[in-house]
Amino acid sequence: MANVLVAMSGGVDSSLAAALLQEAGHQVTGVTMHLWDDDEQGLRESLCCAAEAATSARRVCALLGIPFYVFNYQREFRRHVIEYFIRAYTHGLTPNPCVECNRMIKFRALLDRARVLGFDAVATGHYARIVRDDRGRYQLWRAVDTEKDQSYMLHMLGQADLARLLFPIGEYTKQQVREMAAARCLPSANREESQDICFVPDGDYRNLLRIEAPESLIPGPIVDLEGREIGRHRGLPLYTVGQRRGLGLGGGEPRYVVAIDPARNALIVGPVEALNRERFIVTDAKWVDDAPPAETFHCQVQVRAHAEPLPARVSAQPDGRWLVELERPQRAVSPGQAAVFYDGARLLGGGWIARPEVG
Repeated sequence: MANVLVAMSGGVDSSLAAALLQEAGHQVTGVTMHLWDDDEQGLRESLCCAAEAATSARRVCALLGIPFYVFNYQREFRRHVIEYFIRAYTHGLTPNPCVECNRMIKFRALLDRARVLGFDAVATGHYARIVRDDRGRYQLWRAVDTEKDQSYMLHMLGQADLARLLFPIGEYTKQQVREMAAARCLPSANREESQDICFVPDGDYRNLLRIEAPESLIPGPIVDLEGREIGRHRGLPLYTVGQRRGLGLGGGEPRYVVAIDPARNALIVGPVEALNRERFIVTDAKWVDDAPPAETFHCQVQVRAHAEPLPARVSAQPDGRWLVELERPQRAVSPGQAAVFYDGARLLGGGWIARPEVG
């Protein structure tokens, strides 16, 4: 049996994970990561980072009779997640802060600290499955509950990480998790889920940019696909690829943000069909098996957390990047988002969608 540190948000998923591990005979300790405080400028924290999360997790640990601690990662969270988020928008990219939080906080800082403290493994309430193949290698699979599957957010995990991670609820549906938690009288069984970015709980990231990076909001031209100026934008970070509303272009045919060009401080717009992409480049790829399947391989690629995986051909490029060629067009492939590669339910790896050349 292992000495396991369970990352607990106070919600039902991590609470049940702790209970299941204890029932399996493991020595379990709960920990909540303090990432984000209410801000004096009006930014609120959400359920996954709030003081309420620690209170809820502490109650669960008291019920289970296991130790509970709070680790302060506010400095690391600001540096690796909030500053990354702001920097990406100011460079014309659409960031994914949850992927970066997993990469830098939960599966780097927390794993490192658990190792120093003598824990054998770290467990979380993520909906994903870790499987060992007949070679003894670790594989990462989608969760049984495909609606709740979070493997997309975990594409950066390699063999050394997976050897020390446990995802106890990946074999269950969300409904089963709630029922199992209720059967154990866990106080979090019916706790509300947070759907927000934890440091943007009102859903409007633009408020954060106005507070944290007002110097980046420089007005400039909105141009069509022929390069003609047809309007003015209020600052590139306030727009994302695929956006239609808020462009201020008046009537006529609907136009969408097709590309963002920081070099010219220009917002490029076009008709909906201009959003379709069949090819794009992926940078900084990571592989579950610590190496790609081949120099060229076929797979399914997912370009957003809840997007449909599409068949694709992926090939290595001389500069270390990867070319993804889709079998059919995908709408609004957003630079800065993760592109994650699957072989059926098995995750192969993933990287970051690069900004295309724009004219």
